[in-house]
Amino acid sequence: MEPRQRGEAGDRLTPSGGRTGRAVVIEPWLKNPPRGGHQISRSRTPEARLEEAVGLAAAIDLDVVESGLVTLNEIRPATYIGKGKVDEFAGIVKSCDAGIVVMDCPISPVQQRNLEKAWGVKVLDRTGLILEIFGRRAHTREGVLQVEHAHLTYQKGRLVRSWTHLERQRGGFGFLGGPGETQIEADRRVIEDRLARIEDELDKVKRTRKLHRESRKRVPYPIVALVGYTNAGKSTLFNRMTRASVLSADMLFATLDPTLRSVDLPHGHRVILSDTVGFISDLPTMLVAAFRATLEEVVEADVILHVRDISHEDTTAQSEDVVAILSELGIDAASDRRLIEVWNKIDVVDPDQRAALANLAERQPAEQRPVLVSAQTGEGIDALGLAIEARLAEQRQTLDLVLDPSDGPGLSWLYRHTEVLERQFGGDGLLHVTVRGSPDQTAQTRAKFGAAVQGT
Repeated sequence: MEPRQRGEAGDRLTPSGGRTGRAVVIEPWLKNPPRGGHQISRSRTPEARLEEAVGLAAAIDLDVVESGLVTLNEIRPATYIGKGKVDEFAGIVKSCDAGIVVMDCPISPVQQRNLEKAWGVKVLDRTGLILEIFGRRAHTREGVLQVEHAHLTYQKGRLVRSWTHLERQRGGFGFLGGPGETQIEADRRVIEDRLARIEDELDKVKRTRKLHRESRKRVPYPIVALVGYTNAGKSTLFNRMTRASVLSADMLFATLDPTLRSVDLPHGHRVILSDTVGFISDLPTMLVAAFRATLEEVVEADVILHVRDISHEDTTAQSEDVVAILSELGIDAASDRRLIEVWNKIDVVDPDQRAALANLAERQPAEQRPVLVSAQTGEGIDALGLAIEARLAEQRQTLDLVLDPSDGPGLSWLYRHTEVLERQFGGDGLLHVTVRGSPDQTAQTRAKFGAAVQGT
């Protein structure tokens, strides 16, 4: 094991009750992973993955007393790592008085059980660790349901023990009947029943969110969604733009539940800004499925801000992970005109690197040009607002209408369903109104007002 030195962490929240426990973090690194095998992300260095794993452990207030890399030639079916390494870690766990070992990789239920027996401590894999973090961060009823659904889906595949002394009954007649319902079968049935109830409640959440989106569509305020890798600075940017006080901290998954606030852009246009859950490499698929109702806010958004921590050494790899998750949601980052890249944290890069980044951004095509900002200092926020306005202008259409001055209900409808840019009485004694809206809104306006719309 190659040890990694770790200083005192002062950049995360610590609950009043103290730390959760002492932990050892292991980063297995397979030299030549088989295609479709366990190792998914090869675009970042093993050292960077280890640092991220330690950050994930710190996010649930584990006291990481030892961490290091383990290079593997192959995956062992029984324990993932070789027997020699298992024995070596048994000594490390005992000497460090650790109570938890984090394996930053997906391990099977059998591997988890064998490692727990060998080390005498709780073993968490990457999926289990991320689920623990999400469980800590969920506060709303919707968030709790989504996390519980993902957790039960994960646990359902980990019921590997069957206790015959807990059999419910025996089948057949006399002594010829086989065993009845085993404990594992009862546990699986309980989990499936609970999953069914949660899915019913999540369907209600999905319908409610759909109603909210339809309600917002009737109000002429576009939706701008923030997406990005966890700890890229989305919540800090959200607070800077909205003057809100959403929790923002230098730790992974500081916020989980989505938040929406109104924002006035430089030229007075009002939008609704939505802060969503952060992404991470190898995000468990059950979490993507459970949070689909929340992530639909991104799918339905008028503009998507992809916030990148441009100061991070693995910013390119992080960007690729975000693009992959967006692709799962049906958003093609390469062609979707709603997407704007935001290069955040330029205040912490050195002047030479900053000049290089600005030069690189300027060389990008206008429709793909990123915006350099510092959510911490506020630098570049006005430029970001102008970029959002320009992107919205591409999607929105302007209509001129001539109304009878007595048509109060019609004018009221326009104010509710479109953005009224101008209204004035003409020399003909009629009311001339200029409105702007999305293609759907302008189509509704044309259908409702017919000949009153000029130029049709």
